[in-house]
Amino acid sequence: MSEPTTPLPNGARLPRPERTPDALRVALARVAPHRLPEMERQKNEAFQLAAQTAHLGPIQGWLTVWAGEVEIERRPDLLTRRHTAEQTLQTLQRHDPAWQAARAELLAVLTEAREATA
Repeated sequence: MSEPTTPLPNGARLPRPERTPDALRVALARVAPHRLPEMERQKNEAFQLAAQTAHLGPIQGWLTVWAGEVEIERRPDLLTRRHTAEQTLQTLQRHDPAWQAARAELLAVLTEAREATA
């Protein structure tokens, strides 16, 4: 689970960054700096896999994932929905209908964020 986002001055929302590694890194540093090591590790893995396979798919996938993660971190509505769903998933049993609903909600948050940045 991620930590809460540090609000920007005057309640402003960070503008959606360009879908480039540098722009995503700068944006993440503003809204969730604690996630930078995770982002960098996954970027290195994606670039290594792209080099090994001679395909850009891993890099494109990394951009999709992290554009979505920045979108969630920069939008309090999505961040709150994700936190609530994650908390439910961690506290209930899988057979509980509320657990299934929380799983669906988490997937909906991820889908909304990724579609917003596509």
